[in-house]
Amino acid sequence: MIGLAGCGRMGLPMLTALRDGGVRANGFDVVDKGIPHITTNIMAFAPDLETLFSVVRDEDETNALLFDTQNLMGTASKLRRIFVCSTLSPRYVKGLRDRVPDHITLIDAPMSGAVIAAENRTLSFMLGGTDTDIDDAKPLLALMGQHFHHMGRYGAGMQAKVLNNLLAASHTAMTRLVLDWADGAGLDTQHLLELIETSSGQNWLASGFDTIEFAKHGYAPDNSIGILVKDVAAALDAAPDGADTTLPQAIQNSIRALTPRK
Repeated sequence: MIGLAGCGRMGLPMLTALRDGGVRANGFDVVDKGIPHITTNIMAFAPDLETLFSVVRDEDETNALLFDTQNLMGTASKLRRIFVCSTLSPRYVKGLRDRVPDHITLIDAPMSGAVIAAENRTLSFMLGGTDTDIDDAKPLLALMGQHFHHMGRYGAGMQAKVLNNLLAASHTAMTRLVLDWADGAGLDTQHLLELIETSSGQNWLASGFDTIEFAKHGYAPDNSIGILVKDVAAALDAAPDGADTTLPQAIQNSIRALTPRK
């Protein structure tokens, strides 16, 4: 059986894509979703589990899933492959190799594109693992995404992901500031977004402002803006020794200060 843990904003449409693709896939979440193929009972999820997609929120939830509360390392005896899809510190992800038994293949497979891409099955995956492991994985990943970037050995996909998300966070912080300043200047912000799309300020958040579900949200610890703050922290954790982290820290503080936009 293929299982997906963490059936939230991203995980649920990913699980749906797998099942619609004809895969025998079930979900696990700590919150009851009221969906028959998603359980809150780890002992109903673990026994037949062979491939796991982990889409939980952070390192604490990953530890709970694999080693502690749910303890799949102790309860899923048939488990042979794990896709680490959550955005986590690359240092933490590399450290999993020493904690997970050698007979279990580890692939870091974080994705990008927000909920709209998960629902449209157009996610971009950043992948770390051997050529053989990635080739074997692509038929499954192709049910959920369109773009596959093999960045190198295990851990390289997550390193690429946190760098990508650092840029996404900077786009978010600056685009929101620009729109607030445009309001103050009396500009039509829709016209401004159209201008940005065809000009040198073009960026991911501005281009998707009407479709990215969190584009107008303010910061909350448990929403997508809060996840961006976490993602910048993951990038900072993997910064090169001696790196100047002033700008990433400023971006993180700006994201944390965002308020909802009407």
